[in-house]
This record gives sequence, C-alpha cells and structure tokens, in this order.
Amino acid sequence: MNQIPILHLNLIQTLGLAAIIYSIGIFIRKKIPFLDRLNIPSVVIGGLLFANINLFLRDRIINITFDTAIQQLLMIAFFTTIGMSASVPLLKKGGKQVILFLFVSTIFCFIQNFIGIGVANFFGVNPLLGVIAGSVTLVGGPATGLAFAPLFETAGVVGASTIAITAATFGIICGGIIGGPIGTRLISKYKLATKKDHLSKEAKEELDEHESYFKVESEQEDSSLLKTILIIFVTMGVGSLVSNYFQSLSWTLPAYIGAMLIASVVRNFDDSTKILKINHKGMDIVGTISLNIFLVVALMDLKLWELVHLALPLAVILFFQAIVVALFVFFILYKIMGHDYDAAVISSGFIGFVLGTTANAVANMKTIVAKYGASPKAFLIVPMVGAFFIDFTNAIIITFFLNLFK
Repeated sequence: MNQIPILHLNLIQTLGLAAIIYSIGIFIRKKIPFLDRLNIPSVVIGGLLFANINLFLRDRIINITFDTAIQQLLMIAFFTTIGMSASVPLLKKGGKQVILFLFVSTIFCFIQNFIGIGVANFFGVNPLLGVIAGSVTLVGGPATGLAFAPLFETAGVVGASTIAITAATFGIICGGIIGGPIGTRLISKYKLATKKDHLSKEAKEELDEHESYFKVESEQEDSSLLKTILIIFVTMGVGSLVSNYFQSLSWTLPAYIGAMLIASVVRNFDDSTKILKINHKGMDIVGTISLNIFLVVALMDLKLWELVHLALPLAVILFFQAIVVALFVFFILYKIMGHDYDAAVISSGFIGFVLGTTANAVANMKTIVAKYGASPKAFLIVPMVGAFFIDFTNAIIITFFLNLFK
C-alpha cells in the first residue's frame, strides 16, 4: 500500500494560497451572475471550491494541512470593528421601530434554536447541532458560525466548522431566493400602494451603488487609517483581558466577546466626547479585509468528510428553518412592523438577514423598491439591526445554549 504524501503549508504559504482562492472566488462570482444575484460571498465560493478539491485529493493523491494561527487574530479584529459600530445614539436615532425590530429579531434567534434542538433530538443527535444550524449560522452568518465552531467542537460536536459553513451557505442561498417573492406577495395580497411607473428620488438613491472611497494619507504618520488600526489593536488588547476574566469565571464565550464589548464602549465614548475621532470608513475597510481573509483560511481547512453522518438531520433542520421563517414573516412580523408598505419591505429584508447576511437583506429590499417605490424606513431599520446590534444579542443567546448543553 502506497503511503499518501502530506503537504504542510506554513503561515505565510497558507496566506498566499488564501489570497489565490479569494481571487478565484471573485472571478467566479463575476462570471456567474446567479451567484452574484444571491449575494453569495466570493470567499465562500472560492473556499468551498477548494474544500471540495481538498476532499477529492485526501487519502488519494495528497493530504494538505495548514497553519491557521492567524484565524483568531483576524476574527477578533473583525468583531472589534462590529463592536465599534454599535452606537447607542445611532440606535436611538432609528426610533422605536428599530428597537422593536431588534427585539423581534432577538426573539427569533430563540425560535431558530428551539427548532434546531427539536429536530436534533428527534434524530437522537447532539442538540448543539440544532443550535449551530439555528441562530449561530442563520442569523449569525458564516463569520459567527466559524467563530463559535471551536467551542462547539469542545462541547462534543464533531465537524462543527463544516456544519457551520454548510448551514450558513444554505441560509444565504435560501434567504436570497425567498425574500423577494414573499415581500412581493405581501404587497399583492394587501394591495399596498405602489409606484411602479415612476420611482421616487428616494428609491433611486436606495438603488444607487456608488463606490465609497477612503482617502489614505500614506506619507503621514498620523493618517486616519493608521489611527484607526491603532485604536483597533489597543481595543483588542484590552478586550483580551476582559475575555481572560470571563474565562477565569468558567464562562464559555467566544474569544472575540471581550474585544467587541470594549469596542462598543470606545465607540460610545467617542460619540460623546469626539476625542478619538474614529474614522468609520477606515474601520469598515479593516473589518472587511479581516473578515474575508479569516473566512477563506477557515474554509480552506474545512473537513467535509466529517459531515456525512450528520447530513440528514442537518438537511431536515434547515428545511424547517426556511419554512418557519416564511410563516413567521407572513403572519407575524409584517403585522408587528405596521402592516403597511414599509413593513412588507422590512419583511423581505428580515428573511435575508435571519437566513443569510445583511447583503442578502439589502438585495431583497432593493428588488422590492425597484418595482414598487422607496422605503427609506426599511433601509434604515434592517441594515442597522442586521449588521450591528443583532450580533450582540445573538452572541449572548448562543452562549446561553452552549453552556446549557455542554
């Protein structure tokens, strides 16, 4: 029997390969419009392609291993930028409906987890599988799923990372497919006012996709980008002390939680005092880069062969999740949010982000406003909750279930 050769890529080589895989994902998404319409991230496309190639090569031609030490650094950096976006004045500015929408979205995190746990118990598998295929990956998306995966592995869920990215990818696809049609059905059923022939100025602004440019003063030591990066690093350092304290109390929490909490404190301190003058475009750039490299490195290391024995229960859980989201939106959320045109657009966006990502939510809502007219309220409420505030409440909920079943 021939021995299968092993190729171990060090940290630098792993990053180099990650850059290639990310670039391939970008190329494929541009060439296949269907993937772009569903807002499937380029890193997920490239990463899953490589993971399947690696599955084919494993134990046949060559076994490849990676140095993924940089994953945790990038993950914490990304969630630090998320924490830096959680502004209390911004939440208040959104008004009562933003708070209501956050409350409903938080309750739905519990619903998703109860559905997952119920189906997992029916199949006699670890109930934490249902939590992973619940709010961890559906409301949380790929980043939250992969961030929590090591904790679920420790709690006994074999192949947690693979389960997480599978569930998250299903959610992104499903959220992109059903969000628009359900929003359209609500408008049709309740005969809501439309502006089919003449889009308003607000609708055109919502549909604009002008690129946002960020100027970098490369020759200045005190450039806004450099100051932003330094603030992130300091916040991460202080946050690690907070995380270490939580660990000393035997609390099971993701590594990023301390940094995210400290980041929210820093953001609100700066909102009040204007001392730090945080550049939020620069913060978004750092967060986007950190997220994409973190995801692609994590996807490269996926062990798809660990998914086989859980394929059926995972598929059933995800099927029920999609059905329940559709029913919840149609019969409950639409009425709670005001049973009007804005509520229909919000409902479409809700499906996008509780199954996939905020990008799905925005894409769903743009589909609606392109046909029926503007909804400035929806474009304020959904991205604010889906991109920022739900990450805080969802992390607490996930931690509760993780500690309950560990």
